[in-house]
Amino acid sequence: MTSSKENKPNIVFILSDDQGAWAMGCAGNTEVRTPSLDRLAAEGMRFSSFFCTSPVCSPARASLMTGRIPSQHGVHDWIRSGNVGERPIEYLRDQTAYTELLAAAGYTCGISGKWHLGDSLRPQKGFSHWYVHQQGGGPYYDAPMIRDGEMVTESGYLTDVITDDALHFLDQQGDDSPFYLSVHFTAPHSPWIDSHPQHLIDSYEDCEFESCPQEPRHPWSIPTAPWGEDWRENLKGYYAAITAMDENIGRIIDKLEERGLRENTLICFLGDNGFNCGQHGIWGKGNGTFPQNMFDTSVKVPAIFSHPGRIPQGLVCDHLVSGYDFMPTLLEYVHLNNTEANSLPGKSFNSLLEGENNSTSVNDHIVIFDEYGPVRMIRTREWKYVHRYPYGPHELYDLVNDPNERNNLIDDPVTEQKRIRMKAHLESWFVRYVDPAMDGVREPVTGYGQVQLAGVKGEGQQVYSDQ
Repeated sequence: MTSSKENKPNIVFILSDDQGAWAMGCAGNTEVRTPSLDRLAAEGMRFSSFFCTSPVCSPARASLMTGRIPSQHGVHDWIRSGNVGERPIEYLRDQTAYTELLAAAGYTCGISGKWHLGDSLRPQKGFSHWYVHQQGGGPYYDAPMIRDGEMVTESGYLTDVITDDALHFLDQQGDDSPFYLSVHFTAPHSPWIDSHPQHLIDSYEDCEFESCPQEPRHPWSIPTAPWGEDWRENLKGYYAAITAMDENIGRIIDKLEERGLRENTLICFLGDNGFNCGQHGIWGKGNGTFPQNMFDTSVKVPAIFSHPGRIPQGLVCDHLVSGYDFMPTLLEYVHLNNTEANSLPGKSFNSLLEGENNSTSVNDHIVIFDEYGPVRMIRTREWKYVHRYPYGPHELYDLVNDPNERNNLIDDPVTEQKRIRMKAHLESWFVRYVDPAMDGVREPVTGYGQVQLAGVKGEGQQVYSDQ
């Protein structure tokens, strides 16, 4: 390999869909089987406090790609329209993605799996290899995909098919230039029942699912969830989907090792958003309730970074980091200038990946912000405040004494000053970074999907589906 390539490690970015941070063996779950992810964590660094920027897929994914919060990039809900059809919408038009910067620096960029950021037929953002889902999710068999610019129906099990394409991409890479590969699984997103390899579903037949206690239904819980009421069968499918994905992650790691690429490849594994499987009486993520929720189970995501010889192995990092920190971190890791840095809210946590756990710059970055339309959150290690514009209801949690967020202190006079200070900090941060043309506090986000560009770009049209 050339010295220039040695200075630019390959990158494989694996992204799961609707996987709770709690749904990995290495995170302490003794019921779900994730040996490949456990291996990756043992060979790298797992982050136990990694937060998405919005607890629903498309906004969170857009933030990972661009480093911008939803009120900067304008994707405020999952994209329901504009993926394919007569009126495709490029939701990230005029937004710089880190993959464009990688491509400009000589990386060959490929994506296999879920895109879900609009205009799915057309390769975007520096990708030269483009095998993506037509929409954002759906059946695991006979899945609608886009291959070589054509809409096709894949008869195989989608998690396997996505991996097959990713392995084909890896086999095509030579030694002349570094590569970047996004492997975006639809797993473990629903559907779950009768949708995954039967032997894996059967393997969870006797599972007690103590890791997913079924709590009384949350008063804001959406009553018309598509998966029905049979929580045991759904959990069997959910866990089977994770284990099937884990097996395919193992295939990717094995391929890198077979080709002698593992030592020069950074593997990143993240989830797009968190997920509740009965926690807080919710099945779903941020839009599992209305108004939308910001429970940790909705906003915390699994996160593992592994690069033998460079990232310390077997470490668990509890620093608070966010999806808007991902782009600056990745670019610093591969020694590329972040041309968007002045307009982005995120900070690189590369020093953590390099083993500098006492880094002052990272230790000072201890506040996390989240948004889902007019619902905004500020979270420190000790406290969480959720503000719903304009009228509430609002929430305040003492995470030290109430880590599971059971006791809302919003009306407690003892905590009034804490609430006031956190609200002031929340508003000043968003004022600093929000693009007024796409400000989420003015967006009537429903949780039923986005159908048009947000803010003034919507030109007065209905932007969010109401059912």
